[in-house]
Amino acid sequence: MKKTMVLFGIAAACMIAGTLTMTDRSWAGKVKSGEALFQEHCQMCHMDGGNIINPKKTLNMKDLADNKIKTADDIVKVMRKPGPGMTTYDEKTISNVDAKEIGKYILKTFGK
Repeated sequence: MKKTMVLFGIAAACMIAGTLTMTDRSWAGKVKSGEALFQEHCQMCHMDGGNIINPKKTLNMKDLADNKIKTADDIVKVMRKPGPGMTTYDEKTISNVDAKEIGKYILKTFGK
């Protein structure tokens, strides 16, 4: 009987711990989409895929190709070490995961 109660107590504690862990994840916030991240960090200069600082460096397919940008990783590289006029986004500002989501969104939305 004691052994059963101990096992039941351990099982209950595990269930509570699992529930708290899942709750903690929801408190941390939901993962933002590439679109939401783009709107938060990029939209002000790249509205509708344009470029208010340098009109020759838009986010459309031709300009991306002219600037040797073909993948989401290429976009992340530009975010980390941009040219003149663009804000630098280090890993503290935008994580690698979020930066890659922005890159995927740009290619899907404007890289046509």
